[in-house]
Amino acid sequence: MQSLQYLYRIGKGPSSSHTMGPLSAAKRFLSENPNADSYKCILYGSLAKTGKGHMSDLAVMEAFENKHLELIMDMYTSVDGHPNTLDLMAFKDDQQVAFKRYYSIGGGEVIEDGEQAVEHEEVYDLNSFTAISEYCREKEIRIWQYVEECEGEEIWDYPSKVWKVMQQAIKEGLMGQGILQGGLNLQRKARFLYRQKHIDESEETKKNRLICAYAYAVSEQNASGGMIVTAPTCGACGLLPAVLYYLKQQRNFSDEQIIHALAAGGIIGNVIKTNASISGAECGCQAEVGTACSMGAAFIAHLYSQDILIIERAAEIAMEHTLGLTCDPIDGYVQIPCIERNALGALRAIDSAMLTHLITTTDSKISFDTVVETMYQTGKDLNNSYRETSTGGLAKTYTK
Repeated sequence: MQSLQYLYRIGKGPSSSHTMGPLSAAKRFLSENPNADSYKCILYGSLAKTGKGHMSDLAVMEAFENKHLELIMDMYTSVDGHPNTLDLMAFKDDQQVAFKRYYSIGGGEVIEDGEQAVEHEEVYDLNSFTAISEYCREKEIRIWQYVEECEGEEIWDYPSKVWKVMQQAIKEGLMGQGILQGGLNLQRKARFLYRQKHIDESEETKKNRLICAYAYAVSEQNASGGMIVTAPTCGACGLLPAVLYYLKQQRNFSDEQIIHALAAGGIIGNVIKTNASISGAECGCQAEVGTACSMGAAFIAHLYSQDILIIERAAEIAMEHTLGLTCDPIDGYVQIPCIERNALGALRAIDSAMLTHLITTTDSKISFDTVVETMYQTGKDLNNSYRETSTGGLAKTYTK
């Protein structure tokens, strides 16, 4: 498995493939051709079809700020190579002086046509949770210690930065007001949820309200193109910060404990990414919010110092009960049902961990690796209209 740095990516939402990728390509091309008179960008395939909803156009325009840019979203030309393709051209004295074709291959990474994708170093020898669990129990170490053993002590600088970005996204999101960008005219709700007061509000209701407010805050930041962390994706970026922030505020966990928990949850996410998928376009929302829910349940169990078998069971329960979750964003925007789903996923992560804690037994008929394999098979069986194409489900039945 690869480093956790390739799971937790810091960047602007609402999509690592459709926003972070085009922005990176545009910046790269501009740095190589800084003195042109004008530029042209053509977005093809998926980048064109859902580009407005994912702000692909705004990402490219941001890179070319104060430069003359012609932007075309070509939904009809079929381009061989990759569904996320963009062409960039530079002109001087009305003559084309540079041309590059880029592919946005996922996770914010881009490659030029003819260039091989960078094969990131495999820093973890073990690829299944069963193997990792057996190793940790044999050596009597916790998951975060296994992460340090594989990645070195220097790894902790990165999740520390990740945690800071997550907290900042919550704080900024709680201050946000007005209508989210796009054509759905969706009102921001995080600020309202956070400030809502009920005279007879129980502690349980307050807990749920705050967790939902934090999840909404990050998801609304993502939907508006704000800075977030893929956890494991942009569409599921609100779940983990919400749970961690609530636990830190209410249970006084230290930043060090939070960072170690991020590592434990990251191993869960990495196992899913390696053996199945975290892509909504490939396996539906079960691969995004389902994975985030599983990661969240794992690091809650970890924070409460549970045995690794209990951590596995928490992750398994969370994933098992999101199987079949479809990805059907209305009009391609990462707003409905994505924002609400992050809030509900955060609550489900807590419930999964709590259920495991209450049962207090490690006996389980279904292993985490088994449910991951099942999720992948289920995702492959999903009709294409339920895999981030906005052609089925809510995206089809919703009318303005």
